[in-house]
Amino acid sequence: MPIDLDTALGAEPSVRDIAWTRRDALLYHLSLGAGRHADEDPELRWTFERDLQVLPTFAMVAGQGLSAGDGRRPGVDLPGIDVDLRRVLHAGQALTAHRPLPPEGRATLTSRVAEVWDKGKAAVAVLETTARTPDDEPLWTSRLQMWLRGEGGFGGEPGPETPWERPDREPDHVLETRTDPGQALLYRLNGDLNPLHADPEFAAAAGFDRPILHGLASYGIVAKAIVDGLLDGDATRLTGLSVRFAGSLFPGQTIRTSVWSEGDQLVLEATCPERDGAPVLSHATAQVRR
Repeated sequence: MPIDLDTALGAEPSVRDIAWTRRDALLYHLSLGAGRHADEDPELRWTFERDLQVLPTFAMVAGQGLSAGDGRRPGVDLPGIDVDLRRVLHAGQALTAHRPLPPEGRATLTSRVAEVWDKGKAAVAVLETTARTPDDEPLWTSRLQMWLRGEGGFGGEPGPETPWERPDREPDHVLETRTDPGQALLYRLNGDLNPLHADPEFAAAAGFDRPILHGLASYGIVAKAIVDGLLDGDATRLTGLSVRFAGSLFPGQTIRTSVWSEGDQLVLEATCPERDGAPVLSHATAQVRR
């Protein structure tokens, strides 16, 4: 059986050590579009090792990219969960950055399956990961939601209802970022080599007209847009970002992010204007330091 609920929730957390270098952080920023207009602004805070700062969402790929190699087996291989990669969609992502990420460093990751919800025709698994420095200081906490198509009906709880509404007023800011046609090919070098983002035949088998951009690429692009557009280019002021991946985006299309300021929280909604405002990210909030 692909999902064994008792095994998934009762397993001991997995622990592993990771390391990353400046070139991993540089590649991550470039894969989000940093330096695209280098003739006008090279964005050296993102693209040059001197005085390099790190976007907090780099935590999602730290220890997985160039410095780690590419020998990982594609697929979902968690205790009690073993499903076909083509049935898996990244449904949501939440990140809390407990301190600024260094351009190079090491951390210990502790991961566990925190929740498994039965949605009937699908299941949702939540993987919680904490990262701590070699001095045992908290670095970040993430919660990844995976939508497992065709894996529901095992008798589990459906999970909590999480109603969400955007504020009933015009957004305080609208940020637009145009992606590049080859952006998914570059982003996958951060470590996610899922062929859904490169191989047209694989994408077609998964129900898409062509390869799509990684959800975490859209996530990082929106984070960068917030830092550049609203936080004076200071990555340390973005301390959290939680989203649901509401729709696919094809490389070359635009992400339009509407932002409502609510104190130290930003309410966000990202859409694709080339597809009549089709949703890309929803149920989205960012925590910022004023």
